[in-house]
Amino acid sequence: MTASGWTWGPQDLTSPAVARTGPVPRETALEPGMVLEDAQTGWVGAAVSLETIGGMRVVGLEDRHGKIKTFPLGPGFLLDGEPIKLGPPARKTGPKKPARTRSGSVAVEGLRASVAKESRIWVEGYHDAELVAKVWGHDLAVEGIVVEPLHGIDDLPAAVREFNPGRERRLGVLVDHLVTGSKESKIAADALRVPGAQGNLLVLGHPYVDIWQAVKPSVLGLQEWPVIPRGIDWKTGMAKALGLPHKTPADIGQAWQRILARVDSYSDLEPSLLGRVEELIDFLTAPQ
Repeated sequence: MTASGWTWGPQDLTSPAVARTGPVPRETALEPGMVLEDAQTGWVGAAVSLETIGGMRVVGLEDRHGKIKTFPLGPGFLLDGEPIKLGPPARKTGPKKPARTRSGSVAVEGLRASVAKESRIWVEGYHDAELVAKVWGHDLAVEGIVVEPLHGIDDLPAAVREFNPGRERRLGVLVDHLVTGSKESKIAADALRVPGAQGNLLVLGHPYVDIWQAVKPSVLGLQEWPVIPRGIDWKTGMAKALGLPHKTPADIGQAWQRILARVDSYSDLEPSLLGRVEELIDFLTAPQ
């Protein structure tokens, strides 16, 4: 028993006896990112989810290793060392603001996706497509624009020729590492010389080696992305540098899913990617 009259101990914190003899834990509304400790198990983590499982509201706490455990809302938590009774997030009051999409645009309520247009956005691979779909998926559904992975751009001129772009069939291409003098810049120039491409094809790029780097490092708790030495497969080296499994293609896929899960909206991405994607969407949806 301490001077304050509180009896410490994992079981004591949630027992009826404590409720009768000790001070009542203050009620605290759950907030995203709130760092909590489960008093009974000692698990410490940031609040990353709130779900209803079997009729019970549970909060997911992610520890510093990225592992998540769930705990029911209520008493039994410590916040900055103080016992609290954890409640659901506080309801916001005031005028209802327009719902926003992950890209920051005003959401279209009751959206039914438009019939897909012939115009397309091409990206280099599945990871690029997944990131664009997660952040701009609502906008693309409204406009009827489909995103397709190319699996590399070495054959871009031939692919553009086969696509046969035109006024009703525009094509936007997002390229990794599109910087002056690069191999990618030469391939893009060749693609723009394909018949029908002039005015109907837009090739834009970001300066990053891979789309992973378009995610702000702070989203992952990093000050900057690790530098991967030349001669090492970039994604394999990056997954290893981040302390993630990296031996197989499945490992690399899982590493990307861990990164993608941390992206919630456009604010988690670098401006140099945001502008390029928005420009491609504007190009494909501009009046003919």
